Amino acid sequence: MDIVDEARRVILQEAEALKKLAQGLDDSFVKAVDILLKTKGRVVLTGVGKSGLICKKIAATLASTGTPAFFLHPADAAHGDLGMVRGDDTVIAVSNSGETAELLNVVPIIKSFGIPVIAVTNNPNSSLAKLADVTLLLHVEKEACPLGLAPTTSTTATLALGDAIAAVLMKLKGFTSQDFAKFHPGGKLGIRLSRVKDLMRTGDEIPAVSPDTALKDVIYEISSKKLGATLVLDGGKLVGIITDGDLRRAFERGVDFSTRAEEIMTKNPKTVEEDVFAEKAIEIMERYKITVLPVVGRDREVRGIIHLHDILGRRIV
Repeated sequence: MDIVDEARRVILQEAEALKKLAQGLDDSFVKAVDILLKTKGRVVLTGVGKSGLICKKIAATLASTGTPAFFLHPADAAHGDLGMVRGDDTVIAVSNSGETAELLNVVPIIKSFGIPVIAVTNNPNSSLAKLADVTLLLHVEKEACPLGLAPTTSTTATLALGDAIAAVLMKLKGFTSQDFAKFHPGGKLGIRLSRVKDLMRTGDEIPAVSPDTALKDVIYEISSKKLGATLVLDGGKLVGIITDGDLRRAFERGVDFSTRAEEIMTKNPKTVEEDVFAEKAIEIMERYKITVLPVVGRDREVRGIIHLHDILGRRIV
């Protein structure tokens, strides 16, 4: 057996199945989305085994993109956890065969509560499909597993279908990057989607000197604030910046410690506004190969300063 060829076969077979899934979408998908869009409660994902694992991922994606959702194992549901499901929820039940016993035990009870059930299955004539208000078919002809038994293609298709549902709901709800940031406050992603004003340094944290500050005092300010730079302010307005690189180049020219800040500063430095996303600040830093940006308002009045490490979550102290 050629190992790479076998791996390629699996991937291409699943890719082909995704194409068929996309082509097979019809009014049932529209109806399912309409039900989910009108759901005032939560979306409850339920399934067993590998389908259950996929349900957990779909629930997590929905929850992080503006549609409250959670996973409920059908066996647990049959032993009391049905109390977690409310009358204004919607249930998405996933079973490739549509004959999973644990699901068929609880779906009729869920239906008796007047709760809509959306089935995701590969069998349009299954018991689950007959119970559901709407059925979304996977259109999977065979699993990519060499034995044709292990859930592979079917779970991939289910996952893609879940992503499609989440993405469509995002657009219909007008879910924005600002909304996304609210649900992702931690880690690099959350920080990059934060506003500059939420990450910038202000007040005494801002390294600042005046245009006539002597070089020795400029060095002290840069060293004490530990950002590798200092702003040059005139009446609270930004007129320049002095970085470690500016200092090095100045000494290479033979300046002495009595040299004034305005003689070595970089005039009209790159800046950023406080209300933009930190992602924008990163773009500016990467484009101009710099690590610090003055944050200014109208007429270049300084509001703060932000360092690349502040955005990436490794704040310098």
